[in-house]
Amino acid sequence: MKTLIHSQFTCIRNANRPVRARGFTLIELMIVLAIVSILAGASIPSMQSLVRSIRLSSATNDFIAALTITRSEAVKRHGRVVMCKSPDGLACAAAGGWEQGWIVFHDLDDDGIRDRTEEVIFRAQALPRSIRVTGNQNIARYISYVSGGTTKLTGGGFQAGTLTVCNQDAKGGAAREIILSSSGRPRVQKTTVSACG
Repeated sequence: MKTLIHSQFTCIRNANRPVRARGFTLIELMIVLAIVSILAGASIPSMQSLVRSIRLSSATNDFIAALTITRSEAVKRHGRVVMCKSPDGLACAAAGGWEQGWIVFHDLDDDGIRDRTEEVIFRAQALPRSIRVTGNQNIARYISYVSGGTTKLTGGGFQAGTLTVCNQDAKGGAAREIILSSSGRPRVQKTTVSACG
């Protein structure tokens, strides 16, 4: 009984105290919003740079994977297997960059151009519009592996060169180079370019 009276007395005593409202004032809310907007504005450029870097890495990895398929198929089939630029997934393109897509096919007549009778082993769709992939020297149009796993031109000479993967929308900056040696093994290195294209 004593406890019951004591708790009722406590409730009555607390009920007479003024209650303070808890929450934010308008000024506190404005300060928080200002800080959040400053932090968001500062993080947008770094987020765009992260997205560009992920796109570069993804496109580079896709290309390396296709080169690996081309090489292993040449060894497995004991013959020439070619990877060429192809926007439609059926025929090799003479113009444009590698970003339009590519195919890997068994080149039975050793000419570096896919004929209707030659089997397409692998097709890659076009890369995102912002990505550009250009090859120099002997790898601008096609890359050809022979049965020993090395790269060779259709004329018989060794085939080597560098492909540059970059972001067109960045107008330069970070890029990746896929360096292909005559042994047929590609390697990747980071680089910067003054302009993408």
